[in-house]
Amino acid sequence: MTSVRAFTAVLGRDVFVTGRELPSFLAQVLVQPVAMLFIFGTVLGQLGYTQPGYEQILLPGMIALNAFLVSLQNTSFPLVLDFSFSREIEDRLLAPLPISLVAVEKMLFGALRGLFAALLMVPIGILMFGTVAWDLAGLPFAVLCMLLGSLSGAAVGLTVGAAVPPRRINIMFAVILAPLMFTGATQFPWAQLDQLRWFQVLCAFNPLTYLSEGMRGALLPEVPHIAPWICVLALVAATLLFGVLGVRFFLRRALD
Repeated sequence: MTSVRAFTAVLGRDVFVTGRELPSFLAQVLVQPVAMLFIFGTVLGQLGYTQPGYEQILLPGMIALNAFLVSLQNTSFPLVLDFSFSREIEDRLLAPLPISLVAVEKMLFGALRGLFAALLMVPIGILMFGTVAWDLAGLPFAVLCMLLGSLSGAAVGLTVGAAVPPRRINIMFAVILAPLMFTGATQFPWAQLDQLRWFQVLCAFNPLTYLSEGMRGALLPEVPHIAPWICVLALVAATLLFGVLGVRFFLRRALD
Protein backbone atom coordinates (compact mmCIF):
# COMPACT_ATOMS: atom_id res chain seq x y z
CA MET A 1 0.00 0.00 0.00
CA THR A 2 2.94 2.33 0.61
CA SER A 3 4.07 1.85 -2.99
CA VAL A 4 0.54 2.47 -4.26
CA ARG A 5 0.23 5.71 -2.28
CA ALA A 6 3.65 6.86 -3.42
CA PHE A 7 2.81 6.04 -7.05
CA THR A 8 -0.47 7.96 -6.97
CA ALA A 9 1.18 10.88 -5.17
CA VAL A 10 3.93 11.19 -7.79
CA LEU A 11 1.40 10.88 -10.63
CA GLY A 12 -0.92 13.39 -8.97
CA ARG A 13 1.95 15.84 -8.60
CA ASP A 14 2.73 15.60 -12.33
CA VAL A 15 -0.94 16.12 -13.24
CA PHE A 16 -1.11 19.13 -10.92
CA VAL A 17 1.95 20.68 -12.56
CA THR A 18 0.35 20.16 -15.97
CA GLY A 19 -2.69 22.10 -14.79
CA ARG A 20 -0.51 25.01 -13.77
CA GLU A 21 1.32 24.92 -17.12
CA LEU A 22 -1.79 24.37 -19.22
CA PRO A 23 -1.35 27.29 -21.70
CA SER A 24 2.19 26.26 -22.65
CA PHE A 25 1.13 22.61 -22.83
CA LEU A 26 -1.76 23.43 -25.18
CA ALA A 27 0.53 25.46 -27.42
CA GLN A 28 2.99 22.59 -27.54
CA VAL A 29 0.49 19.89 -28.48
CA LEU A 30 -1.98 21.76 -30.73
CA VAL A 31 -0.04 24.07 -33.05
CA GLN A 32 1.41 21.42 -35.37
CA PRO A 33 -1.62 19.08 -35.73
CA VAL A 34 -4.08 21.97 -36.09
CA ALA A 35 -1.88 23.50 -38.80
CA MET A 36 -1.69 20.16 -40.65
CA LEU A 37 -5.45 19.68 -40.29
CA PHE A 38 -6.12 23.17 -41.67
CA ILE A 39 -3.72 22.88 -44.63
CA PHE A 40 -4.56 19.31 -45.70
CA GLY A 41 -8.25 19.36 -44.80
CA THR A 42 -9.36 22.91 -45.61
CA VAL A 43 -6.89 24.77 -47.81
CA LEU A 44 -6.06 21.95 -50.23
CA GLY A 45 -9.74 20.96 -50.37
CA GLN A 46 -10.92 24.45 -51.29
CA LEU A 47 -8.17 24.71 -53.91
CA GLY A 48 -9.36 21.44 -55.45
CA TYR A 49 -6.20 19.43 -54.79
CA THR A 50 -7.97 16.86 -52.58
CA GLN A 51 -11.23 15.00 -53.16
CA PRO A 52 -14.44 16.05 -51.37
CA GLY A 53 -14.74 14.28 -48.05
CA TYR A 54 -11.00 13.85 -47.59
CA GLU A 55 -11.17 15.82 -44.34
CA GLN A 56 -13.35 13.06 -42.88
CA ILE A 57 -10.53 10.57 -43.53
CA LEU A 58 -7.88 12.99 -42.28
CA LEU A 59 -9.42 13.89 -38.90
CA PRO A 60 -9.21 10.40 -37.29
CA GLY A 61 -5.61 10.20 -38.45
CA MET A 62 -4.75 13.55 -36.86
CA ILE A 63 -6.38 12.44 -33.60
CA ALA A 64 -4.25 9.29 -33.72
CA LEU A 65 -1.13 11.32 -34.53
CA ASN A 66 -1.68 13.61 -31.56
CA ALA A 67 -2.28 10.70 -29.18
CA PHE A 68 0.87 8.87 -30.23
CA LEU A 69 3.37 11.71 -30.70
CA VAL A 70 2.32 13.77 -27.67
CA SER A 71 2.64 10.66 -25.49
CA LEU A 72 6.05 9.92 -26.99
CA GLN A 73 7.40 13.44 -26.59
CA ASN A 74 5.97 14.01 -23.12
CA THR A 75 7.59 10.82 -21.89
CA SER A 76 10.99 11.10 -23.55
CA PHE A 77 11.82 14.80 -23.20
CA PRO A 78 11.10 15.11 -19.44
CA LEU A 79 13.03 11.87 -18.91
CA VAL A 80 16.05 13.25 -20.72
CA LEU A 81 15.94 16.41 -18.59
CA ASP A 82 15.54 14.40 -15.39
CA PHE A 83 18.63 12.35 -16.19
CA SER A 84 20.73 15.35 -17.28
CA PHE A 85 21.39 18.69 -15.61
CA SER A 86 18.21 18.93 -13.48
CA ARG A 87 18.83 15.56 -11.74
CA GLU A 88 15.17 15.57 -10.71
CA ILE A 89 15.10 11.82 -11.20
CA GLU A 90 17.08 11.43 -7.96
CA ASP A 91 14.14 12.76 -5.94
CA ARG A 92 11.78 10.28 -7.60
CA LEU A 93 14.16 7.39 -7.00
CA LEU A 94 14.07 8.19 -3.27
CA ALA A 95 10.30 7.66 -3.17
CA PRO A 96 9.15 4.49 -1.35
CA LEU A 97 8.33 2.48 -4.48
CA PRO A 98 10.29 0.15 -6.77
CA ILE A 99 12.47 1.81 -9.40
CA SER A 100 10.56 0.08 -12.17
CA LEU A 101 7.34 1.77 -11.00
CA VAL A 102 9.05 5.15 -11.38
CA ALA A 103 9.49 4.30 -15.06
CA VAL A 104 5.88 3.10 -15.31
CA GLU A 105 4.67 6.37 -13.76
CA LYS A 106 6.62 8.33 -16.35
CA MET A 107 5.04 6.26 -19.12
CA LEU A 108 1.51 6.53 -17.68
CA PHE A 109 1.78 10.29 -17.25
CA GLY A 110 2.96 10.72 -20.84
CA ALA A 111 0.05 8.57 -22.02
CA LEU A 112 -2.44 10.72 -20.07
CA ARG A 113 -1.09 13.82 -21.76
CA GLY A 114 -1.34 12.17 -25.16
CA LEU A 115 -4.92 11.04 -24.52
CA PHE A 116 -5.90 14.56 -23.44
CA ALA A 117 -4.28 16.07 -26.53
CA ALA A 118 -6.10 13.58 -28.77
CA LEU A 119 -9.48 14.37 -27.23
CA LEU A 120 -8.86 18.09 -27.83
CA MET A 121 -8.61 17.44 -31.56
CA VAL A 122 -12.24 16.27 -31.73
CA PRO A 123 -13.95 19.66 -31.05
CA ILE A 124 -11.26 21.45 -33.07
CA GLY A 125 -11.97 19.25 -36.07
CA ILE A 126 -15.73 19.73 -35.72
CA LEU A 127 -15.31 23.52 -35.54
CA MET A 128 -12.96 23.52 -38.52
CA PHE A 129 -15.02 21.27 -40.82
CA GLY A 130 -18.50 22.07 -39.55
CA THR A 131 -19.60 18.44 -39.24
CA VAL A 132 -18.16 14.94 -39.12
CA ALA A 133 -19.74 11.87 -40.73
CA TRP A 134 -18.80 9.42 -37.98
CA ASP A 135 -20.47 6.17 -37.05
CA LEU A 136 -21.25 6.86 -33.38
CA ALA A 137 -21.54 3.13 -32.67
CA GLY A 138 -17.78 2.91 -33.12
CA LEU A 139 -16.95 5.52 -30.48
CA PRO A 140 -16.18 2.98 -27.70
CA PHE A 141 -13.66 1.18 -29.91
CA ALA A 142 -12.18 4.52 -30.98
CA VAL A 143 -11.64 5.44 -27.31
CA LEU A 144 -10.01 2.04 -26.74
CA CYS A 145 -7.67 2.69 -29.66
CA MET A 146 -6.76 6.10 -28.25
CA LEU A 147 -5.97 4.54 -24.87
CA LEU A 148 -3.80 1.81 -26.38
CA GLY A 149 -2.19 4.22 -28.84
CA SER A 150 -1.29 6.68 -26.07
CA LEU A 151 0.24 3.86 -24.03
CA SER A 152 2.23 2.56 -26.99
CA GLY A 153 3.50 6.05 -27.81
CA ALA A 154 4.52 6.56 -24.19
CA ALA A 155 6.29 3.18 -24.19
CA VAL A 156 8.28 4.21 -27.28
CA GLY A 157 9.07 7.52 -25.57
CA LEU A 158 10.27 5.71 -22.44
CA THR A 159 12.61 3.58 -24.54
CA VAL A 160 13.99 6.57 -26.45
CA GLY A 161 14.32 8.81 -23.39
CA ALA A 162 16.09 6.17 -21.31
CA ALA A 163 18.32 4.73 -24.05
CA VAL A 164 19.54 7.83 -25.90
CA PRO A 165 22.20 10.07 -24.26
CA PRO A 166 20.97 13.64 -23.62
CA ARG A 167 23.47 15.18 -26.06
CA ARG A 168 22.04 13.09 -28.92
CA ILE A 169 18.32 13.38 -28.23
CA ASN A 170 17.82 16.23 -30.73
CA ILE A 171 19.47 14.20 -33.49
CA MET A 172 17.39 11.17 -32.60
CA PHE A 173 14.11 13.07 -32.83
CA ALA A 174 15.14 14.70 -36.08
CA VAL A 175 15.69 11.20 -37.47
CA ILE A 176 12.61 9.39 -36.13
CA LEU A 177 9.80 11.99 -35.94
CA ALA A 178 9.29 12.56 -39.67
CA PRO A 179 9.27 8.81 -40.54
CA LEU A 180 6.84 8.16 -37.68
CA MET A 181 4.50 10.92 -38.87
CA PHE A 182 4.45 10.02 -42.56
CA THR A 183 4.49 6.22 -42.33
CA GLY A 184 1.69 6.05 -39.75
CA ALA A 185 -1.27 6.09 -42.20
CA THR A 186 -2.53 9.34 -40.66
CA GLN A 187 -3.17 11.06 -44.02
CA PHE A 188 -4.28 8.00 -46.00
CA PRO A 189 -5.92 4.57 -45.53
CA TRP A 190 -3.27 1.86 -45.29
CA ALA A 191 -5.39 -0.69 -47.16
CA GLN A 192 -5.39 1.46 -50.31
CA LEU A 193 -1.60 1.37 -50.74
CA ASP A 194 -1.76 -1.66 -53.06
CA GLN A 195 0.08 0.18 -55.82
CA LEU A 196 2.91 1.06 -53.41
CA ARG A 197 3.50 -2.33 -51.86
CA TRP A 198 6.97 -1.49 -50.51
CA PHE A 199 5.60 1.59 -48.75
CA GLN A 200 2.64 -0.39 -47.43
CA VAL A 201 5.03 -2.93 -45.89
CA LEU A 202 7.11 -0.13 -44.41
CA CYS A 203 4.04 1.46 -42.81
CA ALA A 204 3.11 -1.90 -41.28
CA PHE A 205 6.14 -1.66 -38.97
CA ASN A 206 4.92 1.62 -37.47
CA PRO A 207 2.64 1.24 -34.40
CA LEU A 208 0.98 4.53 -35.33
CA THR A 209 -0.43 2.83 -38.44
CA TYR A 210 -2.57 0.51 -36.32
CA LEU A 211 -3.82 3.40 -34.19
CA SER A 212 -4.80 5.39 -37.30
CA GLU A 213 -6.44 2.38 -38.92
CA GLY A 214 -8.27 1.45 -35.72
CA MET A 215 -9.63 4.99 -35.36
CA ARG A 216 -10.62 5.18 -39.01
CA GLY A 217 -12.21 1.74 -38.98
CA ALA A 218 -14.24 2.58 -35.88
CA LEU A 219 -15.49 5.98 -37.03
CA LEU A 220 -15.61 5.44 -40.81
CA PRO A 221 -16.28 1.72 -41.30
CA GLU A 222 -17.06 2.20 -45.01
CA VAL A 223 -13.41 3.19 -45.66
CA PRO A 224 -11.06 0.20 -46.27
CA HIS A 225 -9.09 -0.49 -43.09
CA ILE A 226 -7.14 -3.09 -41.15
CA ALA A 227 -9.24 -5.51 -39.10
CA PRO A 228 -9.94 -4.12 -35.61
CA TRP A 229 -8.56 -7.15 -33.77
CA ILE A 230 -5.25 -6.80 -35.62
CA CYS A 231 -5.04 -3.13 -34.59
CA VAL A 232 -5.65 -3.99 -30.93
CA LEU A 233 -3.17 -6.86 -30.99
CA ALA A 234 -0.48 -4.73 -32.65
CA LEU A 235 -0.91 -1.85 -30.20
CA VAL A 236 -0.82 -4.16 -27.17
CA ALA A 237 2.29 -5.89 -28.54
CA ALA A 238 4.03 -2.56 -29.18
CA THR A 239 3.17 -1.35 -25.66
CA LEU A 240 4.53 -4.51 -24.05
CA LEU A 241 7.66 -4.67 -26.22
CA PHE A 242 8.72 -1.06 -25.86
CA GLY A 243 7.51 -0.92 -22.26
CA VAL A 244 9.79 -3.79 -21.25
CA LEU A 245 12.70 -2.30 -23.20
CA GLY A 246 12.07 1.13 -21.71
CA VAL A 247 11.99 -0.16 -18.13
CA ARG A 248 15.24 -2.06 -18.69
CA PHE A 249 16.99 1.00 -20.09
CA PHE A 250 15.55 3.10 -17.27
CA LEU A 251 16.85 0.71 -14.61
CA ARG A 252 20.29 0.76 -16.21
CA ARG A 253 20.40 4.57 -16.24
CA ALA A 254 18.95 4.87 -12.73
CA LEU A 255 21.40 2.41 -11.19
CA ASP A 256 24.32 4.16 -12.89
